[in-house]
Amino acid sequence: MRILDPKLLLLNDLQGVATGSYIGGMRTVGIKVLKNKLSEYVKLAAAGETVLVTDRDVVVAELVPPRDARNAWTADAQLGELVRRGVIAPPADPRAPLLERQPVASLEQVLRALDDIRGDR
Repeated sequence: MRILDPKLLLLNDLQGVATGSYIGGMRTVGIKVLKNKLSEYVKLAAAGETVLVTDRDVVVAELVPPRDARNAWTADAQLGELVRRGVIAPPADPRAPLLERQPVASLEQVLRALDDIRGDR
């Protein structure tokens, strides 16, 4: 009769089990399904759920709820709205260096114009 070590039995039972933890409250979706049901998964993220996006069973991105500091009036949302309305256009190459800023008028010109506008106030 052969006596087996209980530790070895336990190790054999654990083969094929994930070594990391599972985090509750997260959904996983493949890219193809995400593409077909994007609005559904965006609604889940907006409701506070994190959605892991996978490509061939490897997590490649996360859809997460917006941070508390984000709201409809943040600068990037305002710029996005201006682009959608056609008021401004996004840069052709976002990685291009910014242009040198040139003043529109000197301080003296601005002060003189203000004095002219205000008159005798």
